[in-house]
Order: sequence, then C-alpha cells, then structure tokens
Amino acid sequence: MPTTQSKMTDSQSPSHTQTSQNNNTIIPEIPLEIISDEEMALIEAAFSATRSLVPSPSRASAHFRNNEPVWIGLQSITLLSKRSLSSCCGSSQSDAVVVDVEDSGRFQKRNRVVVVDSLLQRFRRKRGLSVTDITATEWCEKKMEYILLCGKPEKTKAMKAGSIRHEALEEEVIKRVKVHVASAEDVWALKFLNFIVGANQLLFDGLTRELPLVGFAQGVWMVGIIDEIRMPKGQSDAYPMLVDTKTRVRASLPAEPQRRNGRLQLMCYKHLWDSLVADEFPSRQFFEFFSLNPHHILSAEIRENTAKCGFPAETLTDMLRYSRNTWCVLPPAHEQLLLRYELQEDQSLLGEDQFEYDLDWVKGQINSSLEVWRGEREASYTPEDERWKCRSCKFASECPASNYGSPRRKDTEG
Repeated sequence: MPTTQSKMTDSQSPSHTQTSQNNNTIIPEIPLEIISDEEMALIEAAFSATRSLVPSPSRASAHFRNNEPVWIGLQSITLLSKRSLSSCCGSSQSDAVVVDVEDSGRFQKRNRVVVVDSLLQRFRRKRGLSVTDITATEWCEKKMEYILLCGKPEKTKAMKAGSIRHEALEEEVIKRVKVHVASAEDVWALKFLNFIVGANQLLFDGLTRELPLVGFAQGVWMVGIIDEIRMPKGQSDAYPMLVDTKTRVRASLPAEPQRRNGRLQLMCYKHLWDSLVADEFPSRQFFEFFSLNPHHILSAEIRENTAKCGFPAETLTDMLRYSRNTWCVLPPAHEQLLLRYELQEDQSLLGEDQFEYDLDWVKGQINSSLEVWRGEREASYTPEDERWKCRSCKFASECPASNYGSPRRKDTEG
C-alpha cells in the first residue's frame, strides 16, 4: 500500500550508502525507525476504519492522482488513526470525527503531515454553500458531515409529500417552461432570468414563489430559493415579506429546535436579499469563484427567451447587468418574517410563526456553521437536550451520540 512506502521515501538519503559484499555495488543505507506497539495498533486501526468506508473495489485507486502515488507520512497516519479510533469505537469525545483516507479529497504535503481540504473545498468548490447547507449544519453538525462523507439518505415519504406540495404552490403563480442549457454560463443566465421575471411578478402582482438567490455573505458565496414573497400592491413604501411553508405529518406545531431552524432559513434568505438590493455583489469575484466566462455567448434558446422578456442578453455579463438593474429598484425585505405550517393530509393551516429579523443572530449562526465547513473546528454532536433528533437520523447506528441517553420527545419530524 502507498502508505507503507511513504516512510521509506521520506527517510531515504543519498548521502548514506553501503557497499554490497557480493557485487561491490553501492546501495543506499536506509535508516530504520522503531514503531511502538501503540503506534502500530493505531495504524492498523486507521487502515481498518478506512477500508470499512470504501463501498467498492473501484475506490482502491484513490491514492493515485494523475498516475502518481500520493504518499502519506507515518505521523499523518497516526493522527488519522487516532481520530478514526475515537469515532469508530464510540468515544464520548465531542470533537471526534471519522476521516475517510480513501476519499479525503486533495492531499497536500506540509512537513510530512497530510493536510486534507476543508468540507467547503471538497464538496462545495465552485458551487457555493446553499442556505440548506447552513440549516443542516445548525440542525446537527455531525449529521451534515455524515451526509457529505457517506451520501444523502433516500427521501422519506413525508419529505416527498412536502416536495409535491411546494411544486403545487409554485404552479399556482408560475408557469414553468423547459429551456435547453449548454454551458455553466447558460445555467447562471437562467437563474438570473428567473429572478428578474419573479421580481417583476412581485412588483406587479404582489406575489411570487420559488425565487432563486445568489449572494456573497460572511465571506462565502451562498445560494438559495425563497418559497414565497409577498408585497402589497400599490404601496410605494411597502416591503417584501419572505414566507416559508412547512408541511407536517402530525396535526401539531413542531418543537422549538425545528422552529428555530426554520427561522434561520428565512433569516438567511433576507440576509442574501438585502445584500443584493444594496448592490453588494462583487461581479469579478463571482465570475472567478464559479469559473465563468463573462463574455461567453449564451445559447440561442436563452437569448430568445431573454428577448421575449424585454431584455435581450448576449452574454452572462449582460444578464448580470439586467439583474443589477432589477436589484436596485427593489426595497429591503420586511423585518417581519413568516413561517407557515400546513397539515400534509389536507393542506389545512396548523399555525403561523411570525418573528422579527435578527441580523446579529443570523450572522453568528452562519459563522458558526462556516467554522465546520472551513475546517476551523470539527463537527459537534447535537446538544444532549436535543438528542431526540437521533431517533429519526439514518446515521444513528454509526454515530457515537446515539449511544448516549436522550430525553424523551414525542415529535421527531424534520
């Protein structure tokens, strides 16, 4: 295995030679390093832990990049093995993390210690964070990490019903048409087009749904889709109210952690909205981060649709200019935000949660999530008084937190 050769590669020195007694050839003298039983046990545990995370034999070549082996030093293996032991053996340490050596992204050698890219670089490079990424981290940092490393679990019946309901709500005010896209520039042009059309619908009709957003907040690019925006018609001083509809299987309002998570989602949307209407959109950084050509000619179908909407665009730069013109005529979102809870069975309203925007709180929540995404700290388990979340988590059997005692909670809907 490549990991067993790295120590040899690092310790070889051309200045240390030895003459063979048989053929007088000069061979390099290889210094030996004694490994303690504890270190060997840790190394073996690391190998075992990583093999258990590899789903198929095709992953076995992951140690090679461009046909060149990636060497992992002994010190790095020891560090990784300690982390793997603390998680895989059910350690109670709150900062334990499972490290998948076979799928740990781009490796960099720094003083013989392997530095693994952050979750942000490994999983959201050139994509940006979604608002859902932030709310998933707030719900449970460990679960978010498991989803990234092991794959997203299949949607539950309740989740599928919620998606169907949102599609129905969208169809009440928006007619979707299929548009062919041929490049990343086309994809972003279509997002901007949908925003402009939705914003105009809001200004003229007082209501729009499924509005896409992209913005630069707290030092990262974030994207999201607002469920619903309302604004009284005919009032020059009106402010758009952001609304999110949650569907429920049970005829009851959710627990406070779920309501808190919903509030965070809407506050993130307002944070992005307000940054756009304040014209805080760094265009050059946008093109660079998403690897976009600002002068790329959009597809004929995209150009045809923009012309029909009254703002003919040839390039993504044109679309961004039209979008900026739209942002500048929109007011900031209302300080009051609204969460609606519907019963899935008949779409009856269970209740509403209207609350006030808290800029300092939402910034703190985003920054806390970014600490994990940027690799500044390891993902934490959900607080002990919220361990009832574990009973509906698909990763409970693998997560040490599920072994802890959790308070009884009758409502475990997500």
